Amino acid sequence: MVSTRARSQHPLAEIIETLESGGALLPDSEENVLEVVGVLKSYAIVLDAYSNNLNYIAEHQFLVLFPFFKYFNGDVSAKKLLKHWWHDRFNYEFAEYCMKAMFWHGGGGLDAYLDTPEFIALAQKAINAKLKGNLFMQGLSRAFPEFLIEQVRLLAYYSGLGQFWRVMSDMFMELSDRYDAGEISSISEVVALVKEGLVKNANLPITYAVTIDGKTYDILPKSAGLTFLMDTAVPYVEAVFFKSFPFMGTVSYNAQARAIPSEPERFAYGVLYADPLPTGGAGIPPTLLMQDLRHNVPEYLHQFYRRSLRGEEDLRVMICVSFQKSMFCVTTAAILGLAPHPINTEDPQEQKANRKYLEGWMDKLAESRIANVQVCEM
Repeated sequence: MVSTRARSQHPLAEIIETLESGGALLPDSEENVLEVVGVLKSYAIVLDAYSNNLNYIAEHQFLVLFPFFKYFNGDVSAKKLLKHWWHDRFNYEFAEYCMKAMFWHGGGGLDAYLDTPEFIALAQKAINAKLKGNLFMQGLSRAFPEFLIEQVRLLAYYSGLGQFWRVMSDMFMELSDRYDAGEISSISEVVALVKEGLVKNANLPITYAVTIDGKTYDILPKSAGLTFLMDTAVPYVEAVFFKSFPFMGTVSYNAQARAIPSEPERFAYGVLYADPLPTGGAGIPPTLLMQDLRHNVPEYLHQFYRRSLRGEEDLRVMICVSFQKSMFCVTTAAILGLAPHPINTEDPQEQKANRKYLEGWMDKLAESRIANVQVCEM
């Protein structure tokens, strides 16, 4: 059917029209499908580990101010300690990096709830129970009443991100299984599966409670009405895909140097904007993730990388390129899932509303690497 829509005047009009016709931010090709599915299979394994650890910290390291063994998930042994020191482990620091980006940038119902009197009252009950008999910490809490409340807010984000990644890990593993079974063969099908997963889990409750001396204390009760999509997924996309932080050691944080925007709203350091080439350098947080992904890429993707010009010499960079492509697919699913009307609507008014909505997204993506993923970079 020939489209009756007027052509958009936006600089990224071609991509807008691609989305309106059922396409994605990432072009469809056999190689792109292989890269995206392969790297998301590895990501599913990594997110499983990240999610388990974030939830463990939230539930079992509650107000432990010096959590030396927080990355051990309760299994501390000499063998595991040696592996930890040798760095033979997942880089859980990257999970905390993403969590702190969400915490700092805020947004969504979770951020709003953490400033309510209800949350403060619940957090204070848990704090009082945790400090029972600890005169030093009780005195510290009285002297700085906001200190421990802020720690509980941070732990709520540990739990919220852990629950979000739990869903995404299962979703990406299902994608891989269906690809292996021959059920997924196009980028549009990848996007459709992710979109379906986001919609299916949209109203999944986000709750958080801790057990202290055998008694359970709600921190994020079900009555708060926090849900997967609007209160964790959307703020995550905004904080990690778009804003994030300038990488320390690569950009001056000196206010007088004006090397970074003075307003966080203008930050554009997220995964959709980051240049993959510095991956592997000191002070580049995604290097930690790429290292974890490197250990878990499926063999078919590894073979694809070996056929590139440099072979395995820049493996982390190639993984980063594939990962960035996959995140443009996830972003497509989020864009389509949040659209005011079905993207294939024939109603002119609904088409107009969708067009305005898509142009808003393209304004945000204009300075991203969207142009780079339109061509093969391997």
